[in-house]
Amino acid sequence: MGVPAKSLEQKAALYFKRGGLQSLLPKGLFNSGIPPRLVTTTPQRTRKRYAMRFLISNDDGYFSLGISALAEVLQAHGEVVVVAPERDRSGASNALTLDRPLRVRQTQNGFISVNGTPTDCVYLALTGLLEAPPDMVFSGINHGANLGYDTHYSGTVAAATEAYQLGVPAVAVSLVGRQAQHFATAQAVVDTLVTRFKAQPFAAPLLLNVNVPDVPLSDLAGLEVTRLGRRYPAQPVICSQNPRGETVYWAGGVGEVQDADEGTDFNAIHCRRASLTPLHLDMTAHPQIASLTAWLTA
Repeated sequence: MGVPAKSLEQKAALYFKRGGLQSLLPKGLFNSGIPPRLVTTTPQRTRKRYAMRFLISNDDGYFSLGISALAEVLQAHGEVVVVAPERDRSGASNALTLDRPLRVRQTQNGFISVNGTPTDCVYLALTGLLEAPPDMVFSGINHGANLGYDTHYSGTVAAATEAYQLGVPAVAVSLVGRQAQHFATAQAVVDTLVTRFKAQPFAAPLLLNVNVPDVPLSDLAGLEVTRLGRRYPAQPVICSQNPRGETVYWAGGVGEVQDADEGTDFNAIHCRRASLTPLHLDMTAHPQIASLTAWLTA
């Protein structure tokens, strides 16, 4: 049985408060409907100390501990806006809601929730809510891995992808482990990336998929730039019956690892290193253009 959303929201609020963070948005900013464009999310008295703006989203929902942990570490570097789904949207990939309007609300912990997908959240924030674009967009910290071709299904990666398509450097961060306990390790990796970015910004927008092993920070063996590994095909669907006797289907488990050679994200995690995989969106199979042209003209 899942934990009620309200209970998770209360946990996230407590986690958020323990880190010394206050509500990131002025009270009463969202009374009804789509809110006005946001000017800032950092209290006026501290704004001058900060040089960066961050947008945060995820696919686990605004109430997740991972997104609060991400907000905590980024708030030390600059202004933070959190726009995330109102419920768990894991596996939503790059879905964009087109059949209904979206609703935006301010939550108990100061975040903004959207009744849509991770892609909706980032699209809405960058094109309608924020007065100025952020310097970076972070998605996560996801509860579980996004390795290999998992990235095609991942809502966490999709949120970062939407930002990248809109011209903003974006990083998807996932904590690889069933329990998702060591958020401090993922926070340290994020802190390292932001510190490096501030010292030497990317020459062009970058889409980065980061996976962090769920181990104590003292056991982290470093960071490694990797390529995506591969899994075997997913397990078959699981057929069952609901209480009404109707046939229902559940998605089967992920396939076993097929390519975990040195240099892959799978191998880095196995060696207790955080994997940093640069992604791109050009889906053209360039090596097949010549052969397809020859086949068509033969």
